[in-house]
Amino acid sequence: MKQITESTMKNYPNVAQSFGITGIVILGMLLLVPVNFLLNKLIGKEASMLIYYLFAIGIPLWIVYSVRKGKTKINSFNITLGNKRIFPVIAICSVALLFGIASPIGNLIPMPENIQKAFMAFGSQTGIFSFILMVVAAPILEELIFRGIILDGLLRVYSPVKSILVSSFLFGLVHLNPWQFVTGLIVGIFSGWVYFKTRNLLPSIIIHAAANLSGFGMRLILDVDSSMDKSLVETYGGWTNLIFTILGSIVVVSSCIYFLNKEFIKTEVPDGCP
Repeated sequence: MKQITESTMKNYPNVAQSFGITGIVILGMLLLVPVNFLLNKLIGKEASMLIYYLFAIGIPLWIVYSVRKGKTKINSFNITLGNKRIFPVIAICSVALLFGIASPIGNLIPMPENIQKAFMAFGSQTGIFSFILMVVAAPILEELIFRGIILDGLLRVYSPVKSILVSSFLFGLVHLNPWQFVTGLIVGIFSGWVYFKTRNLLPSIIIHAAANLSGFGMRLILDVDSSMDKSLVETYGGWTNLIFTILGSIVVVSSCIYFLNKEFIKTEVPDGCP
């Protein structure tokens, strides 16, 4: 049997293939929409959405994973505890990025009434199935694709900056709307930087889960219908609250990144290593 070495292995994916992977994910989401509608009538909105999501993202993940395995012979993901000191810090940083930076930017984009209704319908789902979808399924499946496969492959042949930006752009793009694109891009850049520094998928999953958990928690606190009609300033309770939220978030994010960078230096992974 011919021995497989790093020099004989093909890398996957490159930038073009990364766009192709994102296209496969989007195609899966679109093609399986009828399944969601069918199950909706049988088992309810939240349960049907969870099952739809598992198939719509799970099938593309299996396809892309199989392609990567065939091309590179890589058949696993690095998901380990690693440095446990960074976990609470990355969770805090992701929440600060979401509420103090990504949300204010996203709220600047006008939202048509029909899109508002769609967001309100999804935002009103606060049951256990929605919790599992947002806080468990989405962080695991999406991070496996966008950090575990796309970013990991890009980092092997491109610069960290290019790799992180491309994977984050595609992560935002797959949400199919400009409001979640902003959040996906910003949180994705942070998640990508952490993955580049650790080569460990678990921190990225925690970042994603923390951001989604905070968003899910806001559903339980806020009146979704009334909040959609408010301006950016009204949403944050006035200019003073908005300014302090943004400035406070910048301080929190900067402090977290400073701490994380010091931790990463202690356990630096040589560039190019898996």
